[in-house]
Amino acid sequence: VQLQASGGGLVQAGGSLRLSCAASGRTFSRYVMGWFRQAPGKEREFVAAISWNGGDTYYADSVKGRFTISRDNAKNTVYLQMNSLKPEDTAVYYCAASRAYGSTWPKDFGSWGQGTLVTVSS
Repeated sequence: VQLQASGGGLVQAGGSLRLSCAASGRTFSRYVMGWFRQAPGKEREFVAAISWNGGDTYYADSVKGRFTISRDNAKNTVYLQMNSLKPEDTAVYYCAASRAYGSTWPKDFGSWGQGTLVTVSS
């Protein structure tokens, strides 16, 4: 599956953004979808993931209660709604696809989008 992320930008602390990730192909609904982020000088870290049909989700503790992942299989798209943004959320955000549910490790996600930059100013 090929992925294309969008929706990043510059926002003030406390603001909101919604990221989108469009997937190509007819097998989107067979993939667990996830969002990761990578800040300058840091390793890529897990943010959130959603099961094949959208019925189950899990989040990193750092974003729990502020971010919401969702998907629309009819549109081959996964979303990340980010509220109450903080300067420490500044990073390039990547969407990714996996065949297995439950992992937070980048190595378990085989397909990646190109990333979209989110900058949160204080």
